[in-house]
Amino acid sequence: MSNKNLDECVRTSLEAYFRDLDGIDPHGMHDMLVRAVEKPLLEVVMAQADNNQSKAAQWLGLNRNTLRKKLLEHQLV
Repeated sequence: MSNKNLDECVRTSLEAYFRDLDGIDPHGMHDMLVRAVEKPLLEVVMAQADNNQSKAAQWLGLNRNTLRKKLLEHQLV
């Protein structure tokens, strides 16, 4: 999937989110979206890296300790 396809998927989902709100003002969207995307990102990358945290951290451009913290936050370890 190209970045353009990923962008379009996110855009479509956000437009549906606003439709579902039916005029209600949203709150905390940035944190909500980051958490919604971060967990599946970590799950997929960890699976592709055979649960090797050092390799996954390198792929994600994160420090291994930062990755470990995020995995704990999402209850993935």
